[in-house]
Amino acid sequence: MRNAGVIWLLAVVELVVFLDTTVINVALPSIGADLGLDEAGLGWVVNSYLLAFGGFLLVGGRAADMFGARRAFVAGLVLFTIASAVAGLAQTAWLLVAARALQGVGAAVVIPAQLALIARTYSDPEDNRKAFGVWSAMGAAGAAIGTAAGGPLTEFLGWPSIFLINVPVGVVALALTGAVLSGDPPVRVVRLDVSGAVTATAGLLLAGYALGGLAEPGQSALTWLLLGLAVVLLVVFVVLERRLADDALVPLRLFRVREVSGSTAVNVLVGAAHVPVFALLALYLQGSQGYGPTQAGLAVLPVALVNIAASRTVIPAMVRRFGHAGTLAVGLALQAAAMGWLARLPEHVDYLVDVLPAAVLLGFGLPAAFVGVTAPAVNAVAESDRGVVGGVVNTAQRVGSGIGVAALLALAGSVGGTVGLRVSFAASAGLAVLGCVLTLAVLRTPQREAGPVAR
Repeated sequence: MRNAGVIWLLAVVELVVFLDTTVINVALPSIGADLGLDEAGLGWVVNSYLLAFGGFLLVGGRAADMFGARRAFVAGLVLFTIASAVAGLAQTAWLLVAARALQGVGAAVVIPAQLALIARTYSDPEDNRKAFGVWSAMGAAGAAIGTAAGGPLTEFLGWPSIFLINVPVGVVALALTGAVLSGDPPVRVVRLDVSGAVTATAGLLLAGYALGGLAEPGQSALTWLLLGLAVVLLVVFVVLERRLADDALVPLRLFRVREVSGSTAVNVLVGAAHVPVFALLALYLQGSQGYGPTQAGLAVLPVALVNIAASRTVIPAMVRRFGHAGTLAVGLALQAAAMGWLARLPEHVDYLVDVLPAAVLLGFGLPAAFVGVTAPAVNAVAESDRGVVGGVVNTAQRVGSGIGVAALLALAGSVGGTVGLRVSFAASAGLAVLGCVLTLAVLRTPQREAGPVAR
């Protein structure tokens, strides 16, 4: 593959960004003890990153289109690296929460810029398939590697190390950017959609916060009020975007492209189906099976190892043979099979029989779904819209993740015990099946290769 340095630079940064969504989980007790945080405060340490990441993706995507994908990538990576250093050195709770939020903003700028850079660099269909396969595998592996790495880092180096480890990666990546990434075209002079940016970001932030609250027992009326306000803000956002047309933060004409609208809808189900699985499995292994944090993290490491290997071998061949829609459908079917396997978890686990087969299936299914649901949308539009489309499809997955985590954890809690976990795994499998059906119904036509323009 030509320009191999580009995809590996972007893939390593992608891995670190998604690793930070889960690497913190096993460090929470240590953080709470050192900074005097209760469970509610620790929740903000986790959610400040996730909320900012999901809430600013649309703005980050449009920034990549307006200022250039490489410029946006550099700006986002600088912010993410500095915020990681501040988080690792934080001596107070409020500073840690603020640094985590800034990490999330940086990630929200980096991810859409990466998608635009991949589509721009790899116009050859075969190289495009391989590049998106590697990128997708790193994103899919991030959660599993974060879960596995968080325990040893915290145990042997202390919780600040889970943030400080990002700093040398960021510095090296920034040093390589000038030599590896091609330059941007001149900055586009366009009208700044301030109203769209404010309503979309506020609506997504409120929705993420409220959805997280729904997973907690005894939801307050305020949670439902905030969710209603989020819906109102997002409806206002759509109305504003219709009036602004091409000056909009998210031009609605993009959704007339089947790859964009279909990928956005399916990505909601991709997020809702797979993200809760890691939390449910951790609850099972640590809650009823006596696994320690490091042991539970290592239990999901095969997911990462298999999908990294698959991205270099099986996934590009699948895309070449079945197209993006076929690959996405296979990926979701494999996820459904994995979750269905977990839905039969016994009261006393045999890891090799009860968990490992599902981890292997997820290892193949996650990168297949990621590349199948992301590449078509980004490749189907003009370069001037690739950043915002990358933001849209990733926002859809973040929203789906929030819905899935809230709904499935609440379901597990309401039923209770191992039975509740089984029911939630079965529901997760159902969401993956629904995504597979929607893929075949909406995206089953042959996908266009890299380079088409949406006007």
